[in-house]
Amino acid sequence: MNPTFEVFSQGEEIVTGQVVDTNAAWLSQRAVEMGFTVTHHTAVGDKLEDLIQVLLDISKRADCCICTGGLGPTSDDLTAEAVAKAFGLSLVFDEIAYAQIEQFFRHRNRQMPECNRKQAMLPQGSIRLDNSVGTAPGFALQQGRCWFAFVPGVPSEMRHLFLEHIQPLLLNRFDLRPNKLITIKTTGIGESDLQDRINKLAIPPQIQLGFRAEIGEVQTKLLFPHDYPQKQIEDLSHSIAKAIGDAVYAIEGLGQQSGNLVSVINQLMTSGKQTLTVVETASHGLLAAKMVGMSWLLNAMYEPSIEKLTQRLHVENNPNDLIVTAKRIAHAIQKNTDADMILIQLTSGFDSVDKDNKGVVTVINVLLAKDQCFQATRAIAGNIERKQHQAAMLSLDILRRHLQGKEII
Repeated sequence: MNPTFEVFSQGEEIVTGQVVDTNAAWLSQRAVEMGFTVTHHTAVGDKLEDLIQVLLDISKRADCCICTGGLGPTSDDLTAEAVAKAFGLSLVFDEIAYAQIEQFFRHRNRQMPECNRKQAMLPQGSIRLDNSVGTAPGFALQQGRCWFAFVPGVPSEMRHLFLEHIQPLLLNRFDLRPNKLITIKTTGIGESDLQDRINKLAIPPQIQLGFRAEIGEVQTKLLFPHDYPQKQIEDLSHSIAKAIGDAVYAIEGLGQQSGNLVSVINQLMTSGKQTLTVVETASHGLLAAKMVGMSWLLNAMYEPSIEKLTQRLHVENNPNDLIVTAKRIAHAIQKNTDADMILIQLTSGFDSVDKDNKGVVTVINVLLAKDQCFQATRAIAGNIERKQHQAAMLSLDILRRHLQGKEII
């Protein structure tokens, strides 16, 4: 069984929602990659009694815990004091830590306030974790069942101490056998449809199945035990991807990392030496923004009014058939561009939405490639920001499907 891992986050700003705890997510991802089983995320405000109690609880149930926050110089930074009182330790002045704090201020031509001396007071018997990017040194110690590491809450400092000091210590202290994570990435399909398609397959009980959804994309995650045969991992992953169908745009964990949908499109466009011109309406410039910096994007045009767009391009507008209009626009642009493909995104229904912009609208995508026209129509709903994102993802998906040779729907 993999050793258990917890994250203990400290600070009133976290429990009151003033700050999003990105540290916990980042640490958990690193821990799973290393071979730990993450069991708890705990957050506590700046109350000494609460900190002490949580530390005592964790020392009895976890094999490893990374604690973030509470190492600063002010009165509300209570971590070192809480550790000392929880485990009956004294706080000891660390001359090296103090010298490093002094040097931090000296290099910036600043006078070190007296309160920073507090950061050099470390629990007796702990290992100092030098912090070269901030004033607060971390420290680590074993108490009860658990090996604790305490790091600053500033994300850049936390990550530096973890990668520089903590990760090597963990690799030496624990027998880690990472589980194997496969992520099947899809777009244009919902969680319930994914579940229905996957239900047709028999997934062994030792494999953990999960989903992660966001606007425009759902990830199906398969966590295999570390000793699961590689051939069976590949066979099951491909079987699930086949059952899902053309909505799959990438599988991560079986070799080369794919990245997000735009990264996959970039790989396909670059390898195929293809170029693109884009016209968008409903996505309000977001489609071009997602592809900014790509060498294959030759031109991008945003025009919220179809009438103005058709007038500018001297194209006849057929309001009763936006697909016909989109095709006319694509062919008009084709005459004045060297791009291999023209992607046109038009929309209808914005004039009839309610005052909160939460009505249903229709997005029409037409892709002109080598004198062939491909089209896809989809209804989208939600507030204006959600429609904008959905429209951009639908346009990216028709491009992705064409490049991957999949059916365009």
